[in-house]
Amino acid sequence: MEYTFSPLTDFAKLEQAVRTLYGPAAAPAQIKRYQTLFQGLTDTFGPYDRAAVFSAPGRTEIGGNHTDHQHGKVLTGSVNLDIIAAVVPNGERVARLQSEGFPLDVVDLDDLEVHPGEYNRSVSILRGIAAWFARQGCQLEGFNAYTKSDVLKGSGLSSSAALEVLLGNIFNSLFNDNKCTPVELAQIGQYAENVYFGKPSGLLDQMGCSVGGMVTIDFADNDHPVVEKIDFDFASAGHALCIIDSGADHADLTDEYAAVPNELKKICAHFGKSVLREIPGTDLFAALPELRKECGDRAVLRAMHVYHENHRVASQVAALRRGDFDFFLSEVRESGLSSWRYLQNVVPAGYTEHQDVAFALALAEDLLDTAGACRVHGGGFAGTVQAFVPLEMLEGFKAGIERRLGEGMCHVLTIRPVGGVRLA
Repeated sequence: MEYTFSPLTDFAKLEQAVRTLYGPAAAPAQIKRYQTLFQGLTDTFGPYDRAAVFSAPGRTEIGGNHTDHQHGKVLTGSVNLDIIAAVVPNGERVARLQSEGFPLDVVDLDDLEVHPGEYNRSVSILRGIAAWFARQGCQLEGFNAYTKSDVLKGSGLSSSAALEVLLGNIFNSLFNDNKCTPVELAQIGQYAENVYFGKPSGLLDQMGCSVGGMVTIDFADNDHPVVEKIDFDFASAGHALCIIDSGADHADLTDEYAAVPNELKKICAHFGKSVLREIPGTDLFAALPELRKECGDRAVLRAMHVYHENHRVASQVAALRRGDFDFFLSEVRESGLSSWRYLQNVVPAGYTEHQDVAFALALAEDLLDTAGACRVHGGGFAGTVQAFVPLEMLEGFKAGIERRLGEGMCHVLTIRPVGGVRLA
């Protein structure tokens, strides 16, 4: 059963929901966080009787670097950082979104065309999610929403995908009887990001935020991805999952990100195909001499990365299922090397003075020595590095990272068992 919460009378229900979602140890701090969420809703939109409460987590990419947009395989997990929202239907044809610390976003639900001036802004995501529901003939009504997030923007944990999943759940739950599945909500989020936000992303980010837990996904049929849960606890293998913020800024790197799928399209065009998954590996490698001339060496190397990375994902999944964590770590290292050497998404082209991700990787490798593993995380070029750190080394590793990069730059995460959810 789902509840809407009254800030005056229903804290017992909220406490139980929060304990279930975050665990007993984290519950006291989270309860205070939700109390400030209700206060933010009141301060922004005025008094209300009852509010629906939602949460959508960030995600971490564990395997499958830049494979999703080629209909490949990935290994991903939702994490214990999330965006939360308190939402009140307003009876209007207007959706209002106040994200803490940001300007108010307002969308007229009778104006759901793409607004190019809104590219790369959160208001475009709100408009895009609403547009999908409207074009499917779904119920669409206005609401006032206040959100708080500890999914750090630019952290590589997919704050934009978390917002997309959060908004999808709001429209789905409040007005459409939860007719959309978590997979469909991820696809709705990708639609909003591609068409309205203006970013040509694959589906990994949204799936990681929406489905929940650790999952492996095969995007061979992008409309019907195959999703399988992986039951594995990194702590049980004596390791912690860390995300290291390199301090690099994503601004002005749109061309670097777009170049990856664009160069792979050139490879695919040689075979008359749309994505690499449609081309047998034997055909690709037999055509390497011609592809080098037509597409250039970087495009060829990037294609080689995608093929090998798909096989690595399958190997990682098999290793986790049989409990062979050492082999899993060796595959993480190989993935990182492939991303750096072949995919080339560690240092933006022409950057010499600032190579933040490369420095963060070198620092993590030095601190780990021969233990654990690390790799570039997510899109690359800027953002974050992922590290699997032996528990006995964790305190020193975190201190070593933050001594060189700054306090709060190393985040110790856990896998959250559920994705986007209305608290109940």
